[in-house]
Amino acid sequence: MTCSLHVSAEVRALAPGFGHLAVEAHGLTNGPSDELSSGLLDEATRRLAGRLDGRAPQDDPHIAAWRAAYGAFGSKPSRTRNSAEALAKRALADGLPRINRLVDLYNAISVAHLVPVGGEDLDRIQGGMRLVRATGDEPFATAAGGAEIVEYPDSGEVVWCDDEGVTCRRWNWRQGVRTRLTEDSVSALFLLERMAPMTLDELSSAGAELAEALQKACPDARIEIGDVWSG
Repeated sequence: MTCSLHVSAEVRALAPGFGHLAVEAHGLTNGPSDELSSGLLDEATRRLAGRLDGRAPQDDPHIAAWRAAYGAFGSKPSRTRNSAEALAKRALADGLPRINRLVDLYNAISVAHLVPVGGEDLDRIQGGMRLVRATGDEPFATAAGGAEIVEYPDSGEVVWCDDEGVTCRRWNWRQGVRTRLTEDSVSALFLLERMAPMTLDELSSAGAELAEALQKACPDARIEIGDVWSG
């Protein structure tokens, strides 16, 4: 893996059941959503409905564990939902949005496995990626009303950041615009995150499925699955 990942001791103490898996890809060809990516999103929604069997996403044990982790650093999980829960609710209510091929692929994996998945443009990451509790001084580039603005996380909030600032607020709640995958992205880091009771084998299975989908969509890409990290 060319991008280093580090989880701080403060985050490990906050959520000892946390683990992550990185999938790195080079030589990608992105573009508008297509038949392949749209079909994966539809299939993911069907798989999610089968898994939940009428329950709400927050009643799934894995999502409940994420809600507890959010509460542990002072975030209200019913207001700022982890990315997997937010996508699941949208899938069941209105259907999943079509963003671009690469974002569609990792959103499909997130919904099918009910696991938070993020995608970062490797060419825009400055230095390594770190999961830390914020001081509140780290800049976060986001968008509001069609314009790019800079916000700052709350003190103690769990954030992913690189050498330039925050890349994702509240663990995996909102990704910044600076490192997001666009239709011009050719290299990417995909990060899958779990809380116990999701097993490491289940996390690995989701990562392998993502790698397979990426290879199918981009046959010439080089895909590398990292080792599972667990605190």
